[in-house]
Amino acid sequence: MTPNVQVGTILIEDRPIITQTLGLESESYSGNWGVVKLNGSVLERKIRSVGWNCFFLAEEVKSTVFGSLAAKSIQKALKRIFLKVQKQDFNCLEVTEMVENRFLGVPYTTICTHSRHIQQGCLLDSPQVRRMTQHDAEWPRG
Repeated sequence: MTPNVQVGTILIEDRPIITQTLGLESESYSGNWGVVKLNGSVLERKIRSVGWNCFFLAEEVKSTVFGSLAAKSIQKALKRIFLKVQKQDFNCLEVTEMVENRFLGVPYTTICTHSRHIQQGCLLDSPQVRRMTQHDAEWPRG
């Protein structure tokens, strides 16, 4: 069963170093992405308690799909968002808005998210460093 996703849901890419260090529990959602079983403020406190940082990026990442605001449409939109976020090598995202509209009677859903990135340093790593970290995280998985 797919976990329930709503505004405020935090999704994290499968990175064993992060989940083990922070003691995070996540429920598998799609591909390498899982739903964190904590809200944003609790997650933020947990990250800071081990001396790490979580960056919230201002740029909105969104996707629109045909269909009503239902689990299947949400998952389809999020899969598109995961591809966009992975190109930037960010390891986390937060759902910030979910809207259902109609155009000429045809329903469509727009999901808005903001990228987040969990890391040890207090300055956001460069794309090259994030890419290398991602590669190192994928290596044990084969």
